[in-house]
Amino acid sequence: MKLLHGSPNRKLPPQEKQRVVAAMKKRKAANPRTAQDTIPYLRMYRDGICRVTDRLYTKMLEFQDITYQLANNEDKTTIFENYCDFLNYFDSSITVQLTFINQSVNMKNFAKIIDIPPQGDSFDDIRKEYASMLKDQLAKGNNGLQKRKFLTFGIEADDFASAKQRLERIEMDVMNNFKVLGVRASLLNGYDRLKVLHDIFHADSKEPFMFNWDLTYQSGLSTKDFIAPTSFSFRDDRTFTMGRKIGAVSYLQILAPELSDRMLADYLDMDTDLIVNLHIQSIDQNAAVKLIKRKITDLDKMKIEEQKKAVRSGYDMDIIPSDLATYGDEAKNLLKDLQSRNERMFLVTFLVMNTADDKKKLDNATFAAAGIAQKYNCTLKPLDFQQENALASSLPLGRNLVPIQRGLTTSSAAIFVPFTTQELFSHSPQSLYYGLNALSNNMIMADRKQLKTPNGLILGTPGAGKSFSAKREIVNVFLLTRDQILVCDPESEYGALTLKLGGQVIELSPNSKQCINPLDINLNYSEDDNPLTLKSDFVLSFCELICGGRNGLEPIERTVIDRCVSLIYREYIANPKPENVPVLGDLYRALRQQPEPEAQRVATALEMYVTGTLNVFNNRTNIIGLTDKRMITFDIRRLGKALKKLGMLILEDQAWNMVTVNRFEGHKATRFYIDEFHLLFKDQQTAAYSVEIWQRFRKWNGIPTGITQNVKTLLLSPEIENIFDNSDFVYMLNQAPGDRQRIAKQLSISPQQLSYVTNSNEGEGLLYFGNTIIPFVDHFPKDTQLYKIMTTKPDEVNKQ
Repeated sequence: MKLLHGSPNRKLPPQEKQRVVAAMKKRKAANPRTAQDTIPYLRMYRDGICRVTDRLYTKMLEFQDITYQLANNEDKTTIFENYCDFLNYFDSSITVQLTFINQSVNMKNFAKIIDIPPQGDSFDDIRKEYASMLKDQLAKGNNGLQKRKFLTFGIEADDFASAKQRLERIEMDVMNNFKVLGVRASLLNGYDRLKVLHDIFHADSKEPFMFNWDLTYQSGLSTKDFIAPTSFSFRDDRTFTMGRKIGAVSYLQILAPELSDRMLADYLDMDTDLIVNLHIQSIDQNAAVKLIKRKITDLDKMKIEEQKKAVRSGYDMDIIPSDLATYGDEAKNLLKDLQSRNERMFLVTFLVMNTADDKKKLDNATFAAAGIAQKYNCTLKPLDFQQENALASSLPLGRNLVPIQRGLTTSSAAIFVPFTTQELFSHSPQSLYYGLNALSNNMIMADRKQLKTPNGLILGTPGAGKSFSAKREIVNVFLLTRDQILVCDPESEYGALTLKLGGQVIELSPNSKQCINPLDINLNYSEDDNPLTLKSDFVLSFCELICGGRNGLEPIERTVIDRCVSLIYREYIANPKPENVPVLGDLYRALRQQPEPEAQRVATALEMYVTGTLNVFNNRTNIIGLTDKRMITFDIRRLGKALKKLGMLILEDQAWNMVTVNRFEGHKATRFYIDEFHLLFKDQQTAAYSVEIWQRFRKWNGIPTGITQNVKTLLLSPEIENIFDNSDFVYMLNQAPGDRQRIAKQLSISPQQLSYVTNSNEGEGLLYFGNTIIPFVDHFPKDTQLYKIMTTKPDEVNKQ
């Protein structure tokens, strides 16, 4: 080996020999000797600050996705502009790294989330069948691939104390900028950051992260010892091995004059283990302007040289190479953007790290990633002999060791929008299944109890699958929770399912022996001191339906009704026994005793419901075990048109009674499903009472769900806005043309999202869950006993 100028066999002088030995020792010391040495940070602190180098300190945030790809153009523009402002916040003293990790998880652990274990009772056959359906749906999607998004930012500082102070200020500003974007973000502490690194390094074994800070003090080990893989190897020029995984890091060579906001989304949609990193470093604005001016000067000089050549050759001096003219114009436009528009200059490094179990799979993954780059007129190039630095740069630590950067303006850098579409997969033990995400094919698992207002609506045209969707949720609720389920069934559609789940079907009709007293009350009926406050509202709504007419009840009529309510409940309040609860006949007699003629008018209207042919509700409740059954369905099909709406109002009040009982006695939620929900909104007073109940349910652990195919009637009610405002769950199936626009306006749904409820097939639509809007597909397997019980299609029902 030739070390110095001269013969390779020449002996070295003592001083030169010492210098060479020292250089070799230094070089040997610089090379990592253990897997821990390869991990490029010095110290991880408990609060999440990482000391990466002697002067570089970083912090890390995890942020959630928002729906960008399905947003309308106006919303897309708003998100893009806000993201540009977000990038412009970072000055040249702050390093920024965006990390996107697609990582396969242990499917056995994943399957435990959706597992429904047997209980040794008569419902185990349903549990087995429903759990099997969930496992089949899990296999269809990519839920075995965990997708996470991180932002790592860092600064240089002399010591930890000064770094901590400034990083906290930056953190606060970044969190506020995320709020402007409508993005939920959370800070990762030291344990969380170590776990992210551990999961990257142990993708081969997927072993759990066993660590606590006390172990570092007791054992004398560093944090790296708890996250390091079994080995690293960087012997090959284009690949590396990490444990039993083989990987390769490539960089994106940006060649296209214009980029698409779909490029990053296409990478994130890949169903392989993948880590995409964007290192973004802002350039000082004055330095950037000077740099562009120098480039313009160089281009002008080159232009003059070309003109001189043209004159000497006898050509027109205006004829210059087209590239030179193009570059000159672009440089001038860039200078104008930096000086007059809200643009900054950034140096961007785009890295893609693929990992696989073997070389063949890795080559396939790398080829697919390169294909995406080629699709957008860019090139994904391997980082030859730089894999160790490339791996270090692909870890979310905030340090870039790959010296390949592309200068981009704010709007050009922001084209890599880090948002695609939201997923909805809650790990809550009471999460319910709502179909597959139509975009990603991932399972949608959500817990309505985690919403601010779990109240919900299921909307759709006839045949879209409304009742079936409600029944599917009911089965899931029954199998996973202790909640009581109440159903208002105007069309006798829920009886078979109720009996299969061991519930009780109560048929209410003029000839029925089962009775419900509309004046039922308990002392916990209202959260106010006086339980009659809400009950009086119900009685007014009841009377409104009976004798309100076009203009509703007159003020005097309302006054005498309220007075009589206080009179007929006086005995029960004094001595709250079941036999002291009043019935409609007591209200009728109290009204007859009032001197006002308006009282007599109301009493006369009530007469048919007390002593006439429609006296079905003038009895005490004689149904035993209302609070004992897990599921109760009130079948009101045979009430007829004259009583159906009245029956629905009474059942709404009855459900409120059950909510109060369950809250104070059972400490469990009460789920109330109201089919043909639009009937309650044809009259102003019943609509107002429904809104009142809707608002109160949430506070008392009640979860109401309105179901209707007649969406137009529902939307025409002036009270519907209050219902939407107090419903964070809306399950939309196919919608009629006139209804789509009203719903879109009410829920801020984009035209692109609206296409999923336009001429959609059965079981397909949109789920509005909190601030998340997800298109779904829910095709329940037909070869199951549950499907046969839940279906309401005439041809399928007749076959049974």
